[in-house]
Amino acid sequence: MANSIYNINKGVNKSIEFRGLKAQYIWYLAGGLIGLLILFAILYVTGVNTYICLMIVLGTGGFLFTWVYRLSNKYGEHGMMKKAAQRMLPHVIRCNSRKQFIKQ
Repeated sequence: MANSIYNINKGVNKSIEFRGLKAQYIWYLAGGLIGLLILFAILYVTGVNTYICLMIVLGTGGFLFTWVYRLSNKYGEHGMMKKAAQRMLPHVIRCNSRKQFIKQ
């Protein structure tokens, strides 16, 4: 009787990671790069010098890369969503009367 060999996918519930970027930060970087491409096209069509267009796009692209990688390293996979949810919570709950706690 022959034994069957099954390939087991061990990364089923793991989040997507690409060169150190985790989860949603890949999409942030992709959106930023598309925005930079559009910015370059607009600058080029309006008649700005090609080298100035390249300096602007490369400078903002470098800033975009460092900013997204810093966010990914600081907050991790779900940390930025947790930080946004934490901002929605009230700092203090005040109750100036006892009516809430007395049965009527």
